Amino acid sequence: MKLKSCEVLEKNLADLIIEVSAEEFESAMNDAFKRSRNSISVPGFRKGKAPRKIVERMYGASVFHNEALDIIMPEVLTFAVKESELRIVDFPQLKDVDIKEGDSEVGAEILISVPLYPEVKLGEYKGLTAVKPEVQVPDEEVDIEVESVRQRNARIEAVDRAAILGDIAVIDYEGFVDGEAFEGGKAENYELTLGSNAFIPGFEDGLLGMEAGQERDVNLTFPEGYTDQLSGKQAVFKVKLNELKEKLLPDLDDEFAKDVSEFDTLDEYRADIRERMLSEKQKESDAAFESVLLEQIVQSMEAEIPEALIDKQFETSMKNFAQQMSAYGIEPEVYLRMINTDPEAFSYNMRQQSEKQVSVLLALEKISELEKIEITKEEIDKEYNEISTRYDMELDKVMESIVEEDVTHDLKLRRASAIVVENAIAETEKKPAAKEKKKTEKKPAAETKEDEPAIEEDVKPKPKKTTAAKKTAETKSESSVEETQEPKPKKPAAKKTAKADAGKTNEGDETK
Repeated sequence: MKLKSCEVLEKNLADLIIEVSAEEFESAMNDAFKRSRNSISVPGFRKGKAPRKIVERMYGASVFHNEALDIIMPEVLTFAVKESELRIVDFPQLKDVDIKEGDSEVGAEILISVPLYPEVKLGEYKGLTAVKPEVQVPDEEVDIEVESVRQRNARIEAVDRAAILGDIAVIDYEGFVDGEAFEGGKAENYELTLGSNAFIPGFEDGLLGMEAGQERDVNLTFPEGYTDQLSGKQAVFKVKLNELKEKLLPDLDDEFAKDVSEFDTLDEYRADIRERMLSEKQKESDAAFESVLLEQIVQSMEAEIPEALIDKQFETSMKNFAQQMSAYGIEPEVYLRMINTDPEAFSYNMRQQSEKQVSVLLALEKISELEKIEITKEEIDKEYNEISTRYDMELDKVMESIVEEDVTHDLKLRRASAIVVENAIAETEKKPAAKEKKKTEKKPAAETKEDEPAIEEDVKPKPKKTTAAKKTAETKSESSVEETQEPKPKKPAAKKTAKADAGKTNEGDETK
């Protein structure tokens, strides 16, 4: 084979003409004949026994051309990309074929079109300025975390008294509208924490004062916008309290600290919590600062980004999203309903995000080129070992999953981003800006989240707010969409399963 010509066109495209020798094309023709001969009938010959010359004389010399091209094209495309030394965005596309006849030394000339990475021109990427607020952890945030741990370590005991807020009621219930039971409005031995606001307004209040074994009718009105069938309708829930439990919280003292941590005193435990929260906030602040700087670089960047490059990133992002939802046991369509987003809007936003990711990628690659960044073998080995530890995989498996070229590329991008950050100027947030921000944060009551209609999937008195498991899935999904720099090993499906504590499954929760 021979690269006859390479013409770079507008809009990041190039046309390549590849000459395939007569010998190479003849070999492909023979392979095509061998593949097809059993399906060709020739009078006087058994199927598959007619010589190639006879078949071509009967059906025409071009009878095997298409099959021969199918056979040789993968080799042609690979050769073209390697020989041209062009950096292509997507797989080459066949434009034209000229098959030579007679005694020519050339068997065929193949014209292909390849989409190219764009030329990138950057503005300033050093000495940029962005706001980086000071990171603090107020005592209140430490208190919330300590209380969360305290709640998780509470003892649950059955009690023989009237129900009060905070109790866990184990109930059977069934709902009726106009005397008729409705689908999804029934459950048995359902554990409900009174005061959790997990059910529609009024339901939990209606259980206060009940004792184990008691039955009660709770009259309620479904909120507007609950479901088409139940919105605004009056209902009666027949409830039986099977058992009543209470949480017994541990005392906040040194013994508590010893039980839940490796520290001997509550003060040491609180100090550790503060330090960890401070570290997390600092990471978030650093990431936000870096993101603002990269956005400034992208805004001043000149590049005509091919749609094929954005399409590729979009497909990867959508695939990652689907995999993450699968790991949490949530169908993508169900998740979108949970966050009150239709598929078209989600797809549009994901594509916009993909375009930003591609822009940042191109900018960092250009910075890496301008700064002549090189990665050593020691750095690559260190990265492999860190990935192995992070994903709890054997080192050789990691090295099989991620090619060294990808690791090198990723390390170059990180180094380029570090150069931007190290040479940037961090400003603290000015007080006037903070006051103005406070003003803009005030929204009319109609715009607050509390006034937004909840997205409900069934007709039982279920939570208005997203459960912890759903929030975890949402958070994971959002963070995944923004990650573009760390190559991750492909792991067995069983190891990809994410653990989320979604609570107990009760009868009647199937539509929850």
